[in-house]
Amino acid sequence: MELFYRDFGKPGDKTLIILHGLFGMSDNWMSIARLLADKGFYVLAPDQRNHGRSGHSKVFNYTAMVDDLFEFMDARGVGSSYLLGHSMGGKTAMQFSLDYPELTDGLIVADISPAKSSHGSAHTTIIDSLLEIGVENYGSRREVAKALAGIVENDRLRMFLQKNLYRKDKSSLGWRINLEAVRDNLDEVFSPVSHDTTFKKEVLFLRGGRSDYIPDDDIDLIKKIFPRSSVRTIEGASHWLHAEKPREFLQEVVSFLAG
Repeated sequence: MELFYRDFGKPGDKTLIILHGLFGMSDNWMSIARLLADKGFYVLAPDQRNHGRSGHSKVFNYTAMVDDLFEFMDARGVGSSYLLGHSMGGKTAMQFSLDYPELTDGLIVADISPAKSSHGSAHTTIIDSLLEIGVENYGSRREVAKALAGIVENDRLRMFLQKNLYRKDKSSLGWRINLEAVRDNLDEVFSPVSHDTTFKKEVLFLRGGRSDYIPDDDIDLIKKIFPRSSVRTIEGASHWLHAEKPREFLQEVVSFLAG
């Protein structure tokens, strides 16, 4: 599948590919991507399938997303690269590193474990709520925001979801994310990383101090699959650690990439 993407910096510099999480898109990473480009990295930020401006498909699993990433790199002549993935994007990056270690220089995983996740039911509720709103019946983003306020209590999450809104035509709005395909495949999204080997290069796991997406109980599994990994905590951050603590997040990423 052809993926929409944004790039920052100069081709030929050390390459870093950033993969967003569920409900996200490349837009969410523009500030950090620009800062990393200023530090000498060539940064590519694609929209994964069923997200942002990339194509939609009923097939939505990590096998497909890994294939998309391989095709994305191959089509642009991108060789071995560093990967940074948040949440769902972190699982795509982990799976890619295990399937294509020769194309992965190193790995940064933001707030997701390789284990099966228990967060699927909460996301089902969110998706059902977004579908029930019927955004095609609203004429403005403000009206949709007001409707969402009565459904999604968390302000940060609500603002994050609203970024998926776009104007289909002069009189109606739509969601960029393929909500139906995501809902039908949520079990795949929260499934464990498939592994029958290990990734032997360096890996950095970053977790939010107020997040439970990388519990202590999963660290043994992380070390088993990624023996050269380290797990670091950004205190005071939730699952959206890169948005809440961008300075601390960037420091960790730059330190890792500097080797």
